[in-house]
Amino acid sequence: MRRSPVLETLAVMLAVFVLQVGLGVLGLAGTLAASAATIVAEPWTLATSVYAHAGPGHLVANAVALAVVGPLVARRTTRLRFHAFFVTTGVLAVFAELSVGGLLGEPPVVLGASGAVFALVGYMLSGNVLTSAVLDWVGLSRRAKLLALAVVVVGLTVVTGSSRAALVAHAAGLAVGLVSGRLGVLDVQPGTGRESQQVPDL
Repeated sequence: MRRSPVLETLAVMLAVFVLQVGLGVLGLAGTLAASAATIVAEPWTLATSVYAHAGPGHLVANAVALAVVGPLVARRTTRLRFHAFFVTTGVLAVFAELSVGGLLGEPPVVLGASGAVFALVGYMLSGNVLTSAVLDWVGLSRRAKLLALAVVVVGLTVVTGSSRAALVAHAAGLAVGLVSGRLGVLDVQPGTGRESQQVPDL
């Protein structure tokens, strides 16, 4: 029986949260978080921060979103590719949040899987047959497609954002997911485990 990478990811998120609680008792609650002050001396926090969360509500919100959208992407790819995509897009989203936060003022401390979850949402939105058919039918130029991509990223980020949300991380994850879905970087041929040879034009 094929193991679910979504369930495995949820299990890791829960385990990391339990670890956070234990570290908090020892006064080391921020050990797994990423910040501009930690990523040079402790670069692994870019990855640990993807699975760590600010509290139970934060964890549950991301877990529910992952449970909804994750299986739609997981069934199109392999376990290894799913996990690699999740952590890579999560790290890129965290890095984007820290970089832009540093330019705008005091760099924030970043926790949570929302950047990676937004990447999965983006992949699902742009990597499906209906989206490809519509884009091919409309016949937009490459510049128009990029403009439409920017509109989708900004729109979804604003609609789903809140005052405490890492909006740059959300936008970065979504953008990477939309491009990746359009290119089909995770897709494999059903039943073969081999990569799809169809790479559509962005």
